[in-house]
Amino acid sequence: MENFWDQRYSEPGFAYGNEPNDFFKEITDSMTPGKLLLPGEGEGRNAIYAANAGWNVTAIDQSHVARNKALEWATSLELKIDYQLADLTEFECRKPEFDLIALVYIHMPEMIRSAVHKQLSACVKPGGLLIMECFHKTQLQYRTGGPPVEELLYNEQDLQKDFAGMEIQQCENLVLYKEEGKYHEGESSVIRFIAKKQTQ
Repeated sequence: MENFWDQRYSEPGFAYGNEPNDFFKEITDSMTPGKLLLPGEGEGRNAIYAANAGWNVTAIDQSHVARNKALEWATSLELKIDYQLADLTEFECRKPEFDLIALVYIHMPEMIRSAVHKQLSACVKPGGLLIMECFHKTQLQYRTGGPPVEELLYNEQDLQKDFAGMEIQQCENLVLYKEEGKYHEGESSVIRFIAKKQTQ
């Protein structure tokens, strides 16, 4: 899988564009900048936007090609990003330290997904948010991006189960027109999800 992503990110330009995801932008713009974690960040479109807005950004991806592109982009803008080369199944945080974790089109098989989601939820500070935009299982009808197999797509029940320990504020299936590079283009069936870590 690592080779697949290295090949995709080796193509000219940006696979998913160089503008932040709309939902991610909406949420970050509404918050006071703090510590942000971006798992599976790819070429850096969300990390760059957030760092420029004053967020302390940690990004993770398994593709060294994506990491290099993102860091070169950040350097050209004199922005600082802590970009770690790692598989999400291996990532651990020492304590609940992030004000926001944003999963933007991160798709995993069920067995891996549930474990990774639980680990990430443990990394959110009390009062912090975990947000997600991902493809719904009905995205197979649209063929405008995302994994071509149902096992890697999600429904609302999947996310409600994975994040049952958090206060779920939004879990909604929407059909939106996406323009995020050549691999996310056209009408798409997505889930927008917001969960808050409860304060003790």
